[in-house]
Amino acid sequence: MPAKPAPIKKSAKAAKKEEPAPAPEPVPEPAPAPVEPAPAEAAPVEAVPAEAVPAEAVPAEGAPAEAVPAEGAPVEAPPAEAPPAEPAAPPAEPTSEPLELSVEDVNDTSVTISWRPPATIGNSGLDGYTVEICKEGTSDWKAVNEELTVLCRYVIKNQVTGDRLNIRVVAVNPGGRSPPAALPETVLVREVVDRPKIRLPRYLRQRYVKNVGEKINLVIPFSGKPQPSVSWTKDGQPIDTKKVNVRNSDKDSIFFIRAAERADSGVYEMCVKVESFEDKAQITLQIVELPGPPASIKIVDTWGFNVALEWTEPKDTGNTAITGYTIQKADKKTGDWFTVLEHYHRMNATISDLIMGNTYIFRAFTENKCGISEEATVTKTSATIQKTGIDYKPPEYKEHDFSEPPKFTTSLADRSTTVGYNTKLLCSVRGFPKPRIEWMKNQMIIGDDPKFRQMNNQGICSLEIRKPGNYDGGVYTCRAKNQHGEALVSCKLEVKQPVIADADKK
Repeated sequence: MPAKPAPIKKSAKAAKKEEPAPAPEPVPEPAPAPVEPAPAEAAPVEAVPAEAVPAEAVPAEGAPAEAVPAEGAPVEAPPAEAPPAEPAAPPAEPTSEPLELSVEDVNDTSVTISWRPPATIGNSGLDGYTVEICKEGTSDWKAVNEELTVLCRYVIKNQVTGDRLNIRVVAVNPGGRSPPAALPETVLVREVVDRPKIRLPRYLRQRYVKNVGEKINLVIPFSGKPQPSVSWTKDGQPIDTKKVNVRNSDKDSIFFIRAAERADSGVYEMCVKVESFEDKAQITLQIVELPGPPASIKIVDTWGFNVALEWTEPKDTGNTAITGYTIQKADKKTGDWFTVLEHYHRMNATISDLIMGNTYIFRAFTENKCGISEEATVTKTSATIQKTGIDYKPPEYKEHDFSEPPKFTTSLADRSTTVGYNTKLLCSVRGFPKPRIEWMKNQMIIGDDPKFRQMNNQGICSLEIRKPGNYDGGVYTCRAKNQHGEALVSCKLEVKQPVIADADKK
């Protein structure tokens, strides 16, 4: 029986040499409590058969033997893994230059510019913009905004009129300043001249008419740069500021009259001027009121039931055209006035249909677009319609001859009836004198037969046949006769047997 191989023993020194070097600055972990080492003599080492040792556990020849901790030696904990280090952030970079820098407006003390954000901003964002200026002929760039502006528009204020400025804009972020965006040309600090223009409202381009006492308030817009100067004149002379109030703003001029008077009528001219440029507009103002009465009115002639009048134009037309006249009459007995002509355009008229025996006076009013005059001009004389003797002779009329021979206006119509049922024949006739009516059956005069009932009412002729029998059928004739002639009309009457049902026959 082969002897068991002795167990391989390693010294503590060799084991210590073969320990792997600890990782740099490992995170300490709590070590297990140390085990009291037993004396080497008291702990015999059992022999391990060769078959029980795996091949991987036996080191090859020449390979260093792994350190095996001695029995009873404290077991050291494996070193802790270090946390992965965070990747370092890339350094911040400045943005690209702002885009499309341009000038929006220029006046005598400021310049307004605008731009668009840079095309490339990067991951560090954008803090704002710095606007810098430099006078022409120098290289001294100065920032005009103390703090960064985040808007893409800036007004460069407090500049000297006549200076020429170079302007640029720089975008700023944590990476620093971007390349500047500069205007290609210098900017002259001076108001840009815009020719003045008056925008006269449409209703003021023709004659503007107002009544006396009304308020006038006109707003007339205009434009121009720099601020235009505005002036007003009336009929070529400066306006009277005591009567007309004018208030000008940067966009319009307000023309105001509290209570218009006739003297305010005229041609007003507004002039807007910028440097050597100017624009003018005229307003024709007409203040109107009620006209005065006609200057005179008189009775020219009187005949029959008619009176002829004439009158003259009024002295005061109310500052507008006369549109007509109103004429009234009054009977001296009653004194009541009645209008006989209204909106009459001529200055002479004939008044008719007056009453015989009455005495009349007349008066006239003037009309214009404001209305009718408050007063009237009355005739100084009166007109009396004289009574005259009149022999009335009635006209002679030839008596009309209404004589007319009989004439049937409605003919008889053929009829059919049933035995035992009454029937009636109708026709109409006219003639003068009133014609005599006769009824005939088969050319035989019916006469006063009670079976027949004859009637003639206002030319309507009727023949009623009471309960006709089988022998009452035939040709019936109506004859109308007067001294001027006669007329005939006929029809055929058919009398049928009643229909009997088969059940009744049985």
